[in-house]
Amino acid sequence: MPYPIPASPQEIVALHQKPVDEEMVAAAIAGVIRIVSAEGQSLEQLTAQLLADDSLLDMQQRQWLSDVVANAWESFTEKRVLASGF
Repeated sequence: MPYPIPASPQEIVALHQKPVDEEMVAAAIAGVIRIVSAEGQSLEQLTAQLLADDSLLDMQQRQWLSDVVANAWESFTEKRVLASGF
């Protein structure tokens, strides 16, 4: 089931109502990247937030998620540059 990329934190929270699958996770990651970059945050700031200690994920899981998000960020950045013609 394809999911649209969320454009707001509320749309990301609404994903909670859907069954979890790879496409939903990818849509959530893409939405987070879209939102934080629109807010002017950098990849480094997002990475710091992902790596911050929490009770949900252990350090190895947070590092894995951080790597996935960094790869997705780079992919989106490349696509934006190509779409703008630079």
